[in-house]
Amino acid sequence: MPTPASARPARLPTAQVIAAIGGICMAQSLVSGIAFQGVPTLLRDRGTPLDQIGLAHLAFLPWALKFLWSPLVERYRLPSGRAQRRTRRIVLPGQWLLAALLFLLAGLGQPALPALLGILGLISLTAATVDIAGDAFAVEQLAENRRGWGNATQVGSSYLGMFLGAGLFVILAGSQGWSVAAATMGGLVLLLTLPFARVREPARQAGTPAHRPSLAHALGRPNVRLGLAITVVFQAGARLAYGMTPLLLLDRGVPLATVGWISGAGTVGAGLAGTLLGALLLKRCGAARAIGVALALQTLALAAFLAAVVASSRLPQVGPSWLVALALLKAATVAIGFVALYAFLMGQASPAQAGVDFTLFQCADAMVATIGGVAAGWLAQHLGYDACFGAAAALGAAGLALIPALLRRLPPPLPGEPT
Repeated sequence: MPTPASARPARLPTAQVIAAIGGICMAQSLVSGIAFQGVPTLLRDRGTPLDQIGLAHLAFLPWALKFLWSPLVERYRLPSGRAQRRTRRIVLPGQWLLAALLFLLAGLGQPALPALLGILGLISLTAATVDIAGDAFAVEQLAENRRGWGNATQVGSSYLGMFLGAGLFVILAGSQGWSVAAATMGGLVLLLTLPFARVREPARQAGTPAHRPSLAHALGRPNVRLGLAITVVFQAGARLAYGMTPLLLLDRGVPLATVGWISGAGTVGAGLAGTLLGALLLKRCGAARAIGVALALQTLALAAFLAAVVASSRLPQVGPSWLVALALLKAATVAIGFVALYAFLMGQASPAQAGVDFTLFQCADAMVATIGGVAAGWLAQHLGYDACFGAAAALGAAGLALIPALLRRLPPPLPGEPT
């Protein structure tokens, strides 16, 4: 029997939602690309030791800790007992502040490492807070049968943003200087905010039960607890390998400008291809089965890349071209994994506090990325790249055994507001 129109959630047209979340996701991944790949690549080019470069990932801590203030953001965004939504009041000022911080970074030039980490930390804090509201908006406005393509849009936009932050930023910094690169990034953030600025968010359904968003409510739900475990297990191997890939290419003789193009245009192309495959995989298999298939593909790519890393250090005939090709294959499988994992996680978030629940999932992923980035720097510096990528492949293989067991324990998600 069709659902009465009065009982359906108020949602914007899908095309408008996709444009809005695409712009915001692109801006968020732009600043992530600067922090995770752009700045580390420039630091390595200037001879900074790998273990110090690994510390740059600490600037990403706000993304791992934003769950701490997500209830406050969500309580403001969804005032209890009122139909109003205030997502715009969070997203738009946050984006403007983010652009201002990038312009500040441009005015200061490239500072010493402690100051640079501090500024990147402020940028990450701003972007992470905006992301709480932006992701809640996506969960609310994307119908279940649109989440696969909605997540494909988010992931695809993220890869385009990564090209801007990890690729274009490096290219501009190398050719035009740090200040021009940072100012360009600030201007792009403002431009990417325009689609969301046109959004007029619909009110919630009349008679929506009063609810005070909280971490206690989120962690009291088995869907959230198991979703957190699945996120950590799924992402551990890929996150350990992620930050060290461009540095490996640089140390194996690939020129800085080429690494910039590989991290940018090459990764974007591979990521967009993986995004499309991930959406098709979701349509064919469903979210739960798709994450198992995606993790298997990701682990195979990590194992192949490890073999190339080991061979390139021992066999002269295995040149950088093999590493580049397998790095792009690895990037494609990571994109498939992002689409599958986050579509699955959207289904585990409560509609009454999507900003809190989905933020917890993202924070688990970000914490894995932060720990993985620091650990990868230490492993590569003290034990070599072989140990770093070997550990990544081993974690992926372990995940293949653990994910099915976790999925079997997962109850059906709540269909509506929490009880």
